[in-house]
Amino acid sequence: MTAHGMRHEADSVLHSWCVPADWDAPTVVGGEGAWLLLEDGRRILDLSSLSECSLLGHQHPRLVQAIRDQAQTLCFVTNQWGARVRAELAEELLEVSGLRGGRVFFTLGGADANENAIKIARLAQEQPQGAVIARDRSYHGASYMGMALSGDARVQAFVDAGALNVHHVPPPYPYRCPFGTSSPEACGRAAAQAVATKIDAVGAQRTAAVIMEPNAGSNGIVPPGSFWPALRRVTRDRGVLLIADEVMSGFGRCGHWFAWQQHGQPHAPDLITCAKGLTGAAAPLGAVIVSAAVYERIERRMLPIGLTYCGHPLSCAAGLAAVRTYRDEGLIERSRRLGAWMFERLQRLQERHEAIGEVRGGDGLFAVVELVADRATRHPLAPWPQTPPALAALLREALAQGLSLASRGNLIILAPPLVIAQAELADAIARLDALLARHLSR
Repeated sequence: MTAHGMRHEADSVLHSWCVPADWDAPTVVGGEGAWLLLEDGRRILDLSSLSECSLLGHQHPRLVQAIRDQAQTLCFVTNQWGARVRAELAEELLEVSGLRGGRVFFTLGGADANENAIKIARLAQEQPQGAVIARDRSYHGASYMGMALSGDARVQAFVDAGALNVHHVPPPYPYRCPFGTSSPEACGRAAAQAVATKIDAVGAQRTAAVIMEPNAGSNGIVPPGSFWPALRRVTRDRGVLLIADEVMSGFGRCGHWFAWQQHGQPHAPDLITCAKGLTGAAAPLGAVIVSAAVYERIERRMLPIGLTYCGHPLSCAAGLAAVRTYRDEGLIERSRRLGAWMFERLQRLQERHEAIGEVRGGDGLFAVVELVADRATRHPLAPWPQTPPALAALLREALAQGLSLASRGNLIILAPPLVIAQAELADAIARLDALLARHLSR
């Protein structure tokens, strides 16, 4: 029983990505800015944006008001009917993405955005079961197609990627470059060439699309600057569509509306998938943003895609308010500026702590701290994707101190809300400094 006389949530709810019998999380009753308010009265500083999606913090008043206003006007109508707020949000997304003249298909979240992007790409290429190239150490969702696309050890036993005509290539991971290159830029070019080699082996005429995360991802890999432009050339030269999975990296997380934009409009993808920050997590919503060129190929074709709640007006209202809030409050630029400051502070931690092998990211409010047992050899603390006991202990103490951090394997992932105060972030990094000294000192 809880302190309020209720049964514990674990007695009735199955939770995602956990061992059910081990789930034992506190109950959140509210939030404000970068803070979560717990049932027992504690305040927790959220350094992960709750799975990298609460980019506007918690209970942002503009999102709350937008949902309230929409509920009073129109709660729901299917895609067989128009909804003004749905059209307004689509227009905003086409503008900020740079894919003007295209179209937007709304989904319920990131996984089905990726799945429907594949369907649209295959339809546009007239390859109903055309091959799709993805990469190892990636994550594209937990639906069956999402798992097939993902190069994620946690889900490989549940799906046969080959049966869905999905093929994987090594990742652009300079710190442990699978191609044995001597520089990040060379690793990025080699990773793009691996995609080219795979397309050529499968056959360009039988390959519908390539799907990649341009920057931030829960896998902890941040591609070098050479990767995306080279990948765009590889796919364009072979007539293969390029899908940018921006579910985590979109809406300012990496210092631009979408992470690929740091490379310029000539390197625009053919389709963009997004979710998470699309509504600031105030309501479930995802989207596939389709370029004008791809739309021209499908505008007279039947689209066998979608679920009942696609483009739900309440979620679209939250999305419209979120996009306008990012713009009105200057949060894209703020993420770029504050992200650079955070990255520099984390590099200082690396100088003080031998357990930090590399700090990467820094294009916006996203950074990865990779921990190692030996900095010289880069030997990991634990085999991927296991979490080392010392890191698990660090995370527990951090939470006890009122600090929530994200992690995967040997990685600490910092992705705070874009509205976090600089003083709050400075205090969090100082506490992380002390925690590293206590749990991972040599």
